[in-house]
Amino acid sequence: MKHRIVVLGAGYAGAHAAGRLARRLHADDIEITLVNADPDFVERVRLHQLAVGQDLRPRPLRDIFAGTGVRVRPARVTAVDADRRTVDLVDGHGGADQIGYDTLVYALGSTVAEHGVPGVAEHAQHVASRQGALRLRERLHDLASGATVLVVGGGLTGIEAVTEIAEARPDLDVAIATRGGLGDWLSDKARRHLRGVFDRLGITAHEHTDVVRVDQTGVLTGTAERIPAQVTVWTTGFAADPIAAASTLALADTGQIVVDETMRSISHPDVYAVGDAGLAEGAGGRPLRMSCASGIPMAWKAADAIAARLTGRRMPDNTIGYVQQCVSLGRHDGIIQFVTTDDRAKPSALTGRTAARYKEFVCAGAAWSVAHPTILLPSRRRRLTATVGAEPLPATAG
Repeated sequence: MKHRIVVLGAGYAGAHAAGRLARRLHADDIEITLVNADPDFVERVRLHQLAVGQDLRPRPLRDIFAGTGVRVRPARVTAVDADRRTVDLVDGHGGADQIGYDTLVYALGSTVAEHGVPGVAEHAQHVASRQGALRLRERLHDLASGATVLVVGGGLTGIEAVTEIAEARPDLDVAIATRGGLGDWLSDKARRHLRGVFDRLGITAHEHTDVVRVDQTGVLTGTAERIPAQVTVWTTGFAADPIAAASTLALADTGQIVVDETMRSISHPDVYAVGDAGLAEGAGGRPLRMSCASGIPMAWKAADAIAARLTGRRMPDNTIGYVQQCVSLGRHDGIIQFVTTDDRAKPSALTGRTAARYKEFVCAGAAWSVAHPTILLPSRRRRLTATVGAEPLPATAG
């Protein structure tokens, strides 16, 4: 009987995990099923572009994984029973099903973090999903000249969203509200450039502003100030998909599945969590942040660990670290902030058009690697050992 591997979610992390497993393991021994609610791969790092009216290239998952041995199952996950090793699904027509697994890769990603702020769900827009970006697109399209747009949240997503909106719609009154200082995690050079771009695009920055309520006409701050907005875009961070919270998997306070250095659940050894769904340590013992930059190497590490455990081979010992943070500031400007392996800003940064081209290269490369899931590794499809699930041989450096 074949070993059943089920991958939940086909974002950057899930798609990479499925492709790498198909390349590592022999097709006669395994059955890989990739479950995703959307039939297409969604370039999440470009959803702010979709929101302002740009069209993204369609990438059907069935085409991507054709001939790889990965079975694509378009369906929405409704529950995971980690004790019985089953997953409940609902397809696009409302039909319910249940599938079993021997190894599960949980990569359901994240959604909008509301932080308990009243009115976010009812009145705010977001770019955390394709559907959310399309709803924001409609709202922005319907706005007349002079209308007000407020982006709440000063992280990478908020900065990319607000600059994209301001560049695409210079006729709008665009602002951002940040809890801290604008770009205060960046180097001095990058921060100066960011402020210059905001000045050029006419973006108002409400710094050190805590938003405590959202309604139809704007937001209320912690100091009882009202900031008017006909459209409020909520980008204050991401929260783990809630499916895991209803399971018996060990979770962190963030709702993420707690994993070891191989991305394996600390409570259920046949479950691996990658991308935004997993809480893992990176360089310096710091938790990896929710990002494509974390998700892809987490997927590689999980796939390699699964393959090693199933084939009784050595497992590389490597720590996930960072090199840079890539920030688009519209289509023709950007910041590449170089960072330490534990994600702290270095003094050096690229800015302007060069940074924009660099960021585009990174985004295009990430999408290309998903679209070609089995050609980034040499052909090393290993047969499973008789003692499936046994611990691999001691790790080797590299």
